[in-house]
Amino acid sequence: MPTPILATKLYVPAPRPKAVLRPRLIERLNEGLFAGRKLTLISAAAGFGKTTLVSEWVAGCGRPVAWLSLDAGDNDAARFLTYFIAALQTIVAEIGAGGLGALQSPQPPTTESILTALLNEITTLPGKFILVLDDYHVIDAKPVDDALIFLLQHLPPQMHLVLATREDPSLPLARLRARGQLTELRAADLRFTPAEAAEFLNRLMGLNLSAEGIAALEARTEGWIAGLQLAAISMQGHADTTDFIKSFTGSHHFVLDYLIEEVLQQQHEGVQAFLLRTSILDRMCGPLCEALLRAPAGSGQDTLAALERANLFIVPLDNERRWYRYHHLFGELLRKRLGQGLAPAEIAGLHLEASAWLESNGLAFEAFHHATAAGDVERAERLIEREEIGLHLRSVAVPVLGWLASLPKATKDARPSLWVRSATLALMAGQTAEVEARLQAAEAAFAAQGVWPGAELDAQIRDLFGRMACARATLAVTRYDPQTMIAQARRAQEYLRPENLISRFTASWALAVAQLQLGDRAAAAQACLDSTAISQQSGHVFSIILATANLARVQALENQLHLAAESYQRVLQLAGDHPQPNAGDTQLSLAHILYEWNDLEAAERHGEQSLGLLRQFDRTIDRFIRAQVFLARVKLAQGDSAGADALLTQAEQGARQPGSARWASEGAAVRVLYLLQQNRLPAAAQLALAHPLPVSQARVVLAQGDPAAALAILEPLRQQMEAKGWQDERLKVLLLQAVALRAHGDKDEAVQTLGEALVLAEPGGFVRLFIDEGAPMARLLSEAAAHGMMPGYVGRLLAAFAAEGQPAQADSQASLPPRVGSASARPLLEPLSPRELQVLRLMAQGLSNREICMRLFLALDTVKGHNRRIFAKLAVQRRTEAIARARELDLL
Repeated sequence: MPTPILATKLYVPAPRPKAVLRPRLIERLNEGLFAGRKLTLISAAAGFGKTTLVSEWVAGCGRPVAWLSLDAGDNDAARFLTYFIAALQTIVAEIGAGGLGALQSPQPPTTESILTALLNEITTLPGKFILVLDDYHVIDAKPVDDALIFLLQHLPPQMHLVLATREDPSLPLARLRARGQLTELRAADLRFTPAEAAEFLNRLMGLNLSAEGIAALEARTEGWIAGLQLAAISMQGHADTTDFIKSFTGSHHFVLDYLIEEVLQQQHEGVQAFLLRTSILDRMCGPLCEALLRAPAGSGQDTLAALERANLFIVPLDNERRWYRYHHLFGELLRKRLGQGLAPAEIAGLHLEASAWLESNGLAFEAFHHATAAGDVERAERLIEREEIGLHLRSVAVPVLGWLASLPKATKDARPSLWVRSATLALMAGQTAEVEARLQAAEAAFAAQGVWPGAELDAQIRDLFGRMACARATLAVTRYDPQTMIAQARRAQEYLRPENLISRFTASWALAVAQLQLGDRAAAAQACLDSTAISQQSGHVFSIILATANLARVQALENQLHLAAESYQRVLQLAGDHPQPNAGDTQLSLAHILYEWNDLEAAERHGEQSLGLLRQFDRTIDRFIRAQVFLARVKLAQGDSAGADALLTQAEQGARQPGSARWASEGAAVRVLYLLQQNRLPAAAQLALAHPLPVSQARVVLAQGDPAAALAILEPLRQQMEAKGWQDERLKVLLLQAVALRAHGDKDEAVQTLGEALVLAEPGGFVRLFIDEGAPMARLLSEAAAHGMMPGYVGRLLAAFAAEGQPAQADSQASLPPRVGSASARPLLEPLSPRELQVLRLMAQGLSNREICMRLFLALDTVKGHNRRIFAKLAVQRRTEAIARARELDLL
């Protein structure tokens, strides 16, 4: 789910209708822009008109402009990059869409990988543009500075970067300056000249000052625009401006403090109270201000509009003039004065009023910030428990983690739930090394209060113990530890409240992952059903994505390729235009299915997309290896041995890294195929023996002309797969066993074994699995065709061989017949739907309605409904009649 973007941070400030024109500075900015320099730096203290100057310049420079007004929250690198891309999207809507989505995941990719992809996209843009980062001085995070350094090092010529800041950033300015890549404007450049000061004070502010008075004021303020503006506001209403100017002395800070006093004192009491009390707000609207001041409805918006008209340092944040903020420096000074006038408890009360209003208006995250400012730990904790706060988003999780880290240990020990939340958020943010220590701290805090897991506990405490177990189960997923996953997930299910759907989903999901890793597919299927049901009940999109992906994996393992493809497509649809890192796995799984359907072009495309996503978004090397190995398999099928070799070499290098050995065998199996294709039998034999690869070993001895040895390997392996119920592996073994039997001279048994494989393969539409066995399989299929075995499916397979340039015998068909189960091939008034065909085929295999439910992950009533429609379309009344009629129509 994408992070909510505050659009007002992306507005380009409109040039002020009454502003001092500064052609000398505009000329310097244009010079740097059109000279092709990378960076324009405008660096000066507050109040020197940096933002006003830049907004005036970009309005007339003739280039598209993206604008980002930074705030303290942008010190989180993920949030900074999110807004950085969002700003660019105001120019080109689709740019950076993949990176923007990945940043919302619990474990986003590296900054460099995101920027690399983004810069590559920028290089394809036809026109040049400007990106302005305003108020860069609020950034004090090295990761953000490093991101900007990387950006500047590789900046495409289409992009010109502008920084407006109160202090020099931690960037290689000297190097940029030496290379002629930097345009600089500093305080000495930005100060009003006497002529500009005169225009500002007399024409814009409406004062009738003498030349001497202007010169004196300009000298005393040193051309400081904010000082001049404050002085002008203070002088409005003074009859004797000469005496005022004479008394106007001191440093910038002293003068500003003095003028704030003058400004405030010239406002009536109600406005002063409004300014001071609303200064606690980062942004404000009329109703929020009314809540703080307990004022009548409508008065807040009227006051904000009046403040804007009076130039009292208030900045509109949207075109409708609904939301505003104070000028940063003005707001800081108002808060300082508020602290001098109100007791801390009274200020905390204002924060609580703001928090209550924001919560009631659906702004839970901002409400949380004010609760923490008030020091109300209980309220802050309650707010972060609300689902709408969006803790699954990194931009929310990181600030909440920061608050939790700032709390004293004694506070968290008194409220162990804070330790639990800290642990779960660390897990979501990818800080896995800290999770167990925080869970143990929670347990110690509970123990100090006399609370133990085995004791009599209330529902809330039991739920906390369940959430701790859930966190440990998820932590075990990252460590490929299925036994711990199962133990902790079951413990979580025992303790969690029934209504805690998110945690209950996580426990069921972890169980499914664990059972898949252990190879217990029946248990995995049940866990998938449970987690899918819970995710649907919760409506939580990320949970639905994870559940559907697990379901698709089980379907693929059961050879239900059409169902699996539908499920994987749903995962991508739910992810939308902002793919999460696990979208790489989804694309790779789809690619495998397309490969089996012999759509090599689409399989390669999805495989490349998977590899790109994993490069950009995922730091897990084993997933990367899987994608490379798959693409190598595609290259072999396409006859590109050199391409396959290169990809396998890359995968083998990656497999040498720690934690990647579990995928080394997968790569070795494809390497054996490559070596056999190159007729390098000794090397293939050595590699197959070096890994637990019985199928590869059987291939090697078969290639060496020893089918008996191949059969000796395959028969026990087939029995083992049948005992486990692993349909995908059973199918692979059956096909190779059929080839070996024929090579051994057992043609009838070979055809019979092939028949078993065809029954398993046909519902899923497998094609490539047969083609990859080469000419021996083509001949075997011709013999099956001669026996009249499954003519529709066998004909399709023989046609696929012919298309590959591997014609078999005379039985080969010249054209691809209609897909088995397609409506065009069925003489029915109303054809069966794909789902009805799946139910019919399982019915023909002797499965009960309940077993069909488990196989297709459908409710019992749904299966019964399919049965009724099947009977009606086939004009029969019972199962046996339906199966017989289906055989007559070649539906099976």
